[in-house]
Parts: sequence; structure tokens; C-alpha cells
Amino acid sequence: MKKKVIKMKFRLFPFLEWLPMLKDPNVIRADVIAGLTVALVLIPQSMAYAALAGLPAYFGLYIAFMPVMVAALWGSSKQLATGPVAVVSLMSATALATIVGGVALDNPDPDMVMRYISLAMLLTLIIGVFQFSLGFFKLGIIVNFLSHPVIVGFTNAAALVIGLSQLSKIFGVSMPGAAGDHFLSIRIWGVLQQLGETHMLTFIMGMSAFLAMFLLKKYMPKMPGVLVVVAATTLISYFIGYNEKGGSVVGAIPEGLPAFAVPALNLADFWALLPSAIIISLVGFMEAISIAKAMAAQTRDHIDPNRELIGQGMGNIVGSFFQSYPSSGSFSRSAVNLNAGAKTGFSSVITALVVLITLLFLTPLLYHLPNAVLAAVIMMAVFGLINFSAVKHAWRANVHDGIAAIVTFICTLGFAPHLDKGILIGAGLALGLYLYRTMKPRVAMLGRYPDGTLRDLQVNPNLLIDEDILVLRFDGSLYFANVSYFEDTILEEVSDHQSAKYVLVVGDGINELDASGEEVVHHLMERLRSNGITLVFSGLKKQIFDVVRATHLFDSIGKENFFATEDMALEDIYRRLGKEGEDAILLNRPG
Repeated sequence: MKKKVIKMKFRLFPFLEWLPMLKDPNVIRADVIAGLTVALVLIPQSMAYAALAGLPAYFGLYIAFMPVMVAALWGSSKQLATGPVAVVSLMSATALATIVGGVALDNPDPDMVMRYISLAMLLTLIIGVFQFSLGFFKLGIIVNFLSHPVIVGFTNAAALVIGLSQLSKIFGVSMPGAAGDHFLSIRIWGVLQQLGETHMLTFIMGMSAFLAMFLLKKYMPKMPGVLVVVAATTLISYFIGYNEKGGSVVGAIPEGLPAFAVPALNLADFWALLPSAIIISLVGFMEAISIAKAMAAQTRDHIDPNRELIGQGMGNIVGSFFQSYPSSGSFSRSAVNLNAGAKTGFSSVITALVVLITLLFLTPLLYHLPNAVLAAVIMMAVFGLINFSAVKHAWRANVHDGIAAIVTFICTLGFAPHLDKGILIGAGLALGLYLYRTMKPRVAMLGRYPDGTLRDLQVNPNLLIDEDILVLRFDGSLYFANVSYFEDTILEEVSDHQSAKYVLVVGDGINELDASGEEVVHHLMERLRSNGITLVFSGLKKQIFDVVRATHLFDSIGKENFFATEDMALEDIYRRLGKEGEDAILLNRPG
């Protein structure tokens, strides 16, 4: 009973597992240092991503507070850094702008800005509830529907879209069109047409910031390059009067904590946001769990996907009551957290507390931060997500996987900024290609190799065979999509071998048999029997035997026609044929 209580306590409050570790001063010191380090990266990055989500920059500080802390307290990973991420930010902006007709950042109407913010909170709540529900009911396996090649194609395209979306801020020109307009042909093309109107001071500020961050990352990787560049450019902006010379800055940031507010639940808005919320939930969690697993492989920790879903879901749920937009796990900040020596999720609590101090006391210092620098921060972050070699690797592994990755990439770019369409098409294609592969699995006709083993006749055409016996191996599950192919293949081989009296199916590769498969096997057996041919099976697994016995297929075929190995089956078949000894071609052994 006591063990059950303890187990329930840790299930409800998983962060209690940290307490024994936090008794060690070295662990606390490591977590504090890591938390501070991540905060130095998170504060400027969060403001940049808020702008990407179509919100005023200070909303990034809101999402960097409560969701960061809550997700760490109830999540599974000790080093995962939750908060704003580029892909989720852009997808959120698209989902919200489609309903409102534009993003809050570009809207001069205060009422429309408030509606955008209200919808952002509702979207965050829906995502949080969906993720929490998946984790609570242990349905984390659903993310497997988004295959790795699809995620690779999507991530590469999304990174390009996000990077290109910052061009207008780098060049100091306007972004034409509305948020929902076609991204490449209208918005980016419109930016390129304005390059002659580039605001040179803005361009110099943005490119200098980008170059400085690149050099610091390459030559001084331990230094918080983003913070250094943000601090330096903010000071430069203040002293040269950047704002008065036409440069765009962050401006006034409200001091204090985000106000508590219950998201306005409107059924029409709920149904309008739900499809996007589901896609963002899955994409965000895929990103988070992949990071968590990669770090766990280094730290040898155990990651529970369902518990991580609960943690991410609770982070979004709580965040939605404090003016947050959707959050997820961050690649870059998680890497910083791990490399800085974080031992437990307490490091994320420290990060959230630093953001809290910033909200309370330090926001006036960010007034002169150039928006071009925030754009450079985003571009620097997302360029690390571009990995075309992963697409090439997927192609080499399986052509169908390569096709899925490339199609996802093209569709995500083509439908931008509606990134969800690209990933839906990619996921559907990957599933379709998988079904196509399983519809025609490998069927190998077998013969006796000189060493006595049965091998594929297609690979070794000179193998010994017996015209009275057809031996084949079916390398796939027998289910509704491919069982007709199984039947047609056997009947075609029987037609080509008129003298065959036995068909031996080596079933070592059959892992599943559904109702459709059982029905077709039953009819195939009857059809062969009516033509004087006996159907025999060897090597069937337990789960196949369970179906065979439950459906009485075992009795119909006859227990004498099921064998543990192909050798046992062949020996019995030759005994029935009266071909024992020298006549048993397929049973001959070397020597």
C-alpha cells in the first residue's frame, strides 16, 4: 500500500524526483548556472519569436515565464528547455491571421489586436488540453503518424519560410500583402521588388548582428552570443539615435507580470482553430520529444513520451491563462541547457525566475532594441534547422521515404504560410506509400542451396527444386491490403508448375493475420484442395496460430499441415509422396 502511495505521489508530482539530487550543492550550482545561461539566450530569442507569431515582442517574455516552469515541473526530461520556438510561432501566426485577417503586430485597430491576443490564448488552451489528453490516456504513440522523413521535409521548408519572412525587417522595407497571402509569389516577391528602397542603417544593423552572432558561435561558442549582440546593438541604437533616423525598435514594454485572464471560449472560434491546434500540437510535441530523446541518449535518462505530453500540455494550459501563445521544446536552448551542465528540471525553474525579474524590473532597458536585430536572431536560429543531407539520407534508406520528404518540402513551401497543409499532404503520402509497399511484399520462391539451407531462387537460379513441391516465403503481414496479392501469387505459381502436389508456405516472415487474410487463406486452401494440391505452413508465429485456431482455420487445413520448421514440413511431404531417401531432392544434405 505504501509503495502505491509513493508511486502515485511521484506520478502526480514528478518533480519530487529531483529532491534527492538537489540535496547535492554541486547539482544546485550546475542547475543555477545552466538556468541563467538559458535565460540569457531565451530573453532576446523569445521576443524575436513573439514577433514571428504576429504578437508584440513583449509577449515573448510572457511565454518564457509560466510555460517554461510548468512544463519542466511536470515533464519527463530533465534538460528539455520549453518556450517559444520558430516553427510553432509561425504556424500559430498563420492559424490566427486566417481568422482575424492579419497579425496583431501590423494591425492599428486596438480591438482587432485584442481579438488576436484572445484567439492566441484560446489556441494555446486547445493545444494544451489536446496534448494533456493524449498523455493522460497514454496515446503518445499517435505522433508516429508523422514519420521522420516527413518531419525532415517539413522542417527544412519551414526553416526557409521563417528565414525569408524576416527579409523585410533586415532590409527595412514593408512586407506586402496580408498574413494569409501566398508567401513566395506575393509576400517575398513584393519584398524583393522593394530592395531599391532599402533603409541602409537598418540593413547594416541587421547584417552586422547576424555576422557577429555567427562569428561568436563559431569562435567563442561558450559565450552567450545572442545576448552579447542584443545588448551591444541596443546600446548602439540608443547612442546613435537609431529610432529617430528611421530605424524600427521594440519600443515600450509593459512592466510587471502578465495579467491572469481566462481564455474566451467561443464555439465558432474553437471549431475554426481546432484543425490547426491539432497539427501544431503534434508538430510541437514531435520537436520536443525528439530533442528529449536525443539528450536522454547522452545522459542515460529515461524519457516517458506520455508524461512529456502531460508536461507540455500543462505548460500550454497554464500559459493560456497568462497571455501566452503556444510553446514547445527548443532545439537550441535545450542544447545550451545540456552543455551548461543542467542536472534536473530545476534549471528551467531558474530560467523562469530570471525572466520574472526581467519582467518586473528590466523591461525599460529593451526599448531601443532594433527589430532588425530580432530578425537576425530568428534567421540565425532557423538556419541551424536546415539539413538537406537528411533528405538525401532518407532517399538512400528508402526511395519512398525520400519521395515523402521531398514532396513534403515542396508542398510546405508551396502552401506557405499555411504550413499545416504541407505536413498533412506529406503525412498522407507517407502513409499511402507505406500501404503501397505492404500491398506487394516480397514473395520468394525457394530451392535447396548446397549447404542444405533454403534460399531465394531469384538470387540463386541454379538451386535444387522438386516439381512436386512449391516452396515459397511470404515476407509480410497477411491483412486486407495484400492478401489478394498473396492468393494471386500462389495461384500464378501453381499455374506455372502444373505437376505441383504440395504448396509449402514458409511463414517465418508473417507477423499478422487479420479477418480478411484468414478468409482468403481458407478459400485458397479449398481451391487448391479441389485441384489435388495440399497447402502446408511452417514456422508460423504464436499470434498467427492464435488467429488460425480461433477461426477454426487450423481444423480446416488440418493439423497435419502445420509444422514448426520447413525441414520438418518437407520431410513429412516427401514421406507422403513416397520420395524418401535419394529421391528427396530438397532434403539432400552435403556429404
